[in-house]
Amino acid sequence: QVQLVESGGGLVQAGGSLRLSCAASGGSFVNYAMGWFRQAPGKEREFVAACSWSAGTIYYADSVKGRFTISRDNAKNTVYLHMNSLKPEDTAVYYCAADPSFRRVAFSNGAAYWGQGTQVTVAS
Repeated sequence: QVQLVESGGGLVQAGGSLRLSCAASGGSFVNYAMGWFRQAPGKEREFVAACSWSAGTIYYADSVKGRFTISRDNAKNTVYLHMNSLKPEDTAVYYCAADPSFRRVAFSNGAAYWGQGTQVTVAS
């Protein structure tokens, strides 16, 4: 059974930092792209960042570019999202995802596998 589990969310003041982790298990993720999405109350899910298997291709949403960094450790089947200079508008449930297609993760707002989400709240 494939499972993705996020961790690292919490409450932080504006301007602060958080590091999210997502550990995948139950299957092979060789050549899978992985990414992060978020959903704020009353809003639709939006793309945040995507990373290819080799980390040779990385893509960020304009709203987080320059502030967030995505990385991965394939030996641990884990993807990370380091968030700096957090703003109140970053408040959302953050989901990790995995899919064989980088384009699907980065541009189609979809993936084969999803985590359960972790709450990030930024206070002003």
